[in-house]
Amino acid sequence: MAENTPVYNAESTAVARELGTDTAKGLAADRITELLEKHGKNVTSSGTRVRPFLILLNQLKSPVVYLLAGAAGLSFFFKEYADAVAILVVIAVNTIIGFIMEWQAARSMEALSKMTQQQARVLRDGKVQEISADDIVPGDILLVEAGDMVPADGRLAEATQLQADESALTGESVPVDKNTDTLQGDVPLAERHNMLFKGTFIRKGNARLICTTTGMNTELGAIASMVQSAKKAATPLEKKLDNFSKRLMGITLVIVAIIFIAGLLNKVPVQEMLETSIALAVAAIPEGLPIVATLALARGMMLMARRNVIVKKLSAVETLGSVTVICTDKTGTLTENRMDVTAVNLPPGEEIAIQDKPEKQDNAAWDSLLKVAVLCNNASVDTSKEEAAKGIGDPLEVSLLEFAAKAGANAEEWRKQYSRVKEMPFDSDVKIMSTLQRKEGGFIITAKGATENLLEHCTQILQDGQPAPLEEGERKKWLDHTEALAAKGLKPLAFALRETDQEPQQLAEELVFVGLAGFLDPPREDVKQAIAECHHAHIQIMMLTGDHPATALNIAGQLDIGEQEEKVITGKDMPDTEGLSNEQKTTWRKASVFARVSPKQKLDLVSVLQENHDIVAMTGDGVNDAPALKKADIGIAMGIRGTQVTQEVADMILKDDAFSSIVDAVKQGRIIFDNIRLFVIFLLSCNLSELLVIGVCAAFNLPFQLFALQILFINLITDVLPALALGVADGNAEVMKKKPKDPRQPLLDKRRWISIWIYSAVIAAASLGAAWVGELQGEASAASNNTFFFTLIFCQLLHVLNMASAKASFFNNEVFRNRYVWLAMLSSLGITLLTLVVPALSRALRVESMTQLDWFLASGFSIGSVLVIRILKKLNLIV
Repeated sequence: MAENTPVYNAESTAVARELGTDTAKGLAADRITELLEKHGKNVTSSGTRVRPFLILLNQLKSPVVYLLAGAAGLSFFFKEYADAVAILVVIAVNTIIGFIMEWQAARSMEALSKMTQQQARVLRDGKVQEISADDIVPGDILLVEAGDMVPADGRLAEATQLQADESALTGESVPVDKNTDTLQGDVPLAERHNMLFKGTFIRKGNARLICTTTGMNTELGAIASMVQSAKKAATPLEKKLDNFSKRLMGITLVIVAIIFIAGLLNKVPVQEMLETSIALAVAAIPEGLPIVATLALARGMMLMARRNVIVKKLSAVETLGSVTVICTDKTGTLTENRMDVTAVNLPPGEEIAIQDKPEKQDNAAWDSLLKVAVLCNNASVDTSKEEAAKGIGDPLEVSLLEFAAKAGANAEEWRKQYSRVKEMPFDSDVKIMSTLQRKEGGFIITAKGATENLLEHCTQILQDGQPAPLEEGERKKWLDHTEALAAKGLKPLAFALRETDQEPQQLAEELVFVGLAGFLDPPREDVKQAIAECHHAHIQIMMLTGDHPATALNIAGQLDIGEQEEKVITGKDMPDTEGLSNEQKTTWRKASVFARVSPKQKLDLVSVLQENHDIVAMTGDGVNDAPALKKADIGIAMGIRGTQVTQEVADMILKDDAFSSIVDAVKQGRIIFDNIRLFVIFLLSCNLSELLVIGVCAAFNLPFQLFALQILFINLITDVLPALALGVADGNAEVMKKKPKDPRQPLLDKRRWISIWIYSAVIAAASLGAAWVGELQGEASAASNNTFFFTLIFCQLLHVLNMASAKASFFNNEVFRNRYVWLAMLSSLGITLLTLVVPALSRALRVESMTQLDWFLASGFSIGSVLVIRILKKLNLIV
C-alpha cells in the first residue's frame, strides 16, 4: 500500500498488512496497550463541557439579582451602608447556592453519560471479544451486524447484504449498500461504499471491518472538532416552571406596586418603602424553581441508574409519571431470556424431551437438525475454560450452540468443514435466516425460522433418512406440533436444509424440513408483582411479541396480563391504519396480547394509542423496533440484548432488560413530579404569605412591620434548604395507586391554587396574630417586630410538615420520614438563632433579645398554624 493512499483505494488485504493485523485472527493482545498509548482512546468530544465559571456567571443573569443589585445601589445612595452590604451578602449566598445545585446537576448528568458507554465486538488473538468501544485501536477487526452503531471508521474486509444508515454524516436518508470492492480515484464520503464510519448504523446484514481510524481522527471526530459549544434545550417541565415564574413575577410586581403606594399614603418614608417593595418582590418570586427542579430530576435519574435504568433525557423523567400504557416485548423483558432447548420434534413426529445431556437419536433428522443449529448461526461460545461457557450473540443462537455441544457436535470442526459463502440474515418480516456453505463436492443450504414461514419454502421432509414430498396434510401436522409446543409455553423454531451440486440463486427455496425445537424461557420471578402494581396504578399492559400466539397467551396467563378468555390479536389481524375502522381501533386499544406482530404494526399500534391521548412507553431491542421506540412517548431499549440503534433513539435503557425496572422508573417519575409540585406549593405559599403580611401592615399602617433585609433573610432561610429537602423525598405509598397525571394539565390546578392562598392566609394570620397579641401586652414596637419576624420564620419552617398527604397520619408520612426535611429545618433554625448571638447580624436585621413571652407567642402561633392547616386537610377543604 503506497504512502498517502486513501484506504478506500487499497485492497483490504493491503490495509490489514499496513496496520499489522490479520482479518482472520485480529490483533495480538500484547499490542493493544502500545496502540492505545499511540492513538489514544476512541472517544470524540464536541468541545462542550461543564465550565464552573460559566455556571457561576449564569447565576447572576437573573431579573431577581438585578432587583437586589438595584436595592443595594439605592441603599448606598441613601448611605444605608449596613443594608447595602447585607443585600450584597444575600446576592452572594443565593449565587453560591444556585452554583452548587447546578454544578451538582451537571456532574450527575456527566456520571450518567459514562454509564451509557458503547460496547463493541472485536477479533483479538483469533477469539471474538466484547470490549468497550473506547478501547478500540487502529488494526482491530470489528464485527458488526444489523442494529449496531459502527464504533470506529474502517475498511470492509467482508460484507453480507450490508446496508448502512449514514444520514448523520452525509444527510442521505436512504440506507447505503456496502461492499468490499476497491474504489478508484478521489471518492466523496457518501460514495465510499467499501468503508464504514463511526456513529452510523447498520440497517441490514453483517460485516467484518478493519479499523483504520479512531476518536477525533474519524469522520465523526472531524465534525465534532468544529462544534465549540451547544446550548442545551430546557425540558418541558423547566419551560413550564420558567413561564410560571415569569407570570408570577408580573402578578407580584403589580401587588408590590399597590403595597408601595399604600405605604406612601400612610406616610412611610419613600426610601424605606422602595427597599421594602424591592425586597418583597424578590421574596415573592421563587427564582430557584428551575434550578431546584433540574436537581430533583437529575437526582431521580441517578437513583434510576442505580436500579438498572439509564434515562438519557431529563424530559423523559417527567413523561414517565404520565405513562398510561406500557407496550412490552416478551422475551427477556417479561421472561428470563435464558433460552434452553427442552424439546425436539423430529419426523415422523416424535417429540423428545431434552435433559442436561441429550441422548443421540437413531434418526438422520437428528444429525441434520444439529448441523443446521451450528451452521445457520452467528453466535459463538467459548467452551475452552472449565467454568460455564460464555456465549456472545443472540441468546437463542447461543442456546443452540450449547445444545449442539451437549449432543456431541463439534461446532468448530463443522464450521471449518463447511465454509460459509453467503447469508440471508433474519428479517422481522420474513422470520427466516438462511446460509449457504461450501462443502466437498458441492454446497449446503441451512435455514431456521418460524414454522409457518419456513414451511412455505419447504417442498420435502426428511423421512427415514431420505427426502420425501411434503404434502399438505403433513404441513398441517407440523403446524399442529408447533401449536402443541407453544401451548406448553415453549418457543418453537423450525429447521430445514438442502444439499446441491450448484451454487443456488435463491437460498430459502426447495428446502427439506428436518424438525422442530422448543425453547423454554420462563417468566421472571419479579414480573407478576410488577404487573399487579401497574394495574393498581391504572396503567394498561400490552404484550407485543413475534412469538407464536399460543406461547404469548401462555406467558400472559402466567403473569395475569389481560383476561384469561381474551383473544390474542395476531399480525394477520392488523391491517394498515389507513383502512382501520373506529371499531377496530377500539379493539386494539382494549387488547392485551399481540403475537406475530411486525415492527410496522408496532408503530401503527403506538399511533392508534396516541390518537386516544394515551402516553405510551414502548420497549424494543431490534433495529426494526427503532421507529416504534422513536414514535412512542417513552422509548425503552434493552441494555443487554438491545441493538445500538434502539439504544440511540430510546429515551431509556434497561441495563438488566427487566420489566420490573420499567415499573420502578414509572414510580420514580411519579415521585419526582409530585416532589416538584410539592416544593412549588411550599415556596408559593411561603412567599405569598410574605406578600399578605406586608400588604396588611402597609394598608392598615400597623405599628409593627418587616424591614427589607428581614424579608430577604426569611426568603433565604425558607426558600432553599426546605424546598431542596422536599425535592428529594421518597414519595408516599399511594403514588402507584393513583391514575397517571394528564400532561396537558397545568402544574397547579384550581384546587391547589386555592389551597396555596389558604396556606398563605393561615401563615400570615398566625404571624400577624402573634405580633398583635404582643402589642396588646404593652410591648414596644421593636419587640413586636421581633415576634412578627420569628413567628413568620417558624410558621414557614413548620409548613414543610403540611406538605404530607392529607390521608397520611401526621407522624407517619413521607415528609415526616424524610431525614433531609429535619436536617433542613434544624439548619435553617440554627442560622435563624445566630441572628440573636452574632452582633453584626443582629444590627443588620434589627433583631433584639427575646423575652419568654416573645418565644411563647412565636412558638405557640406557629404550631397553631400547623394545627389549623392539618384540620383543614383532614376536612378535605385543601390538598
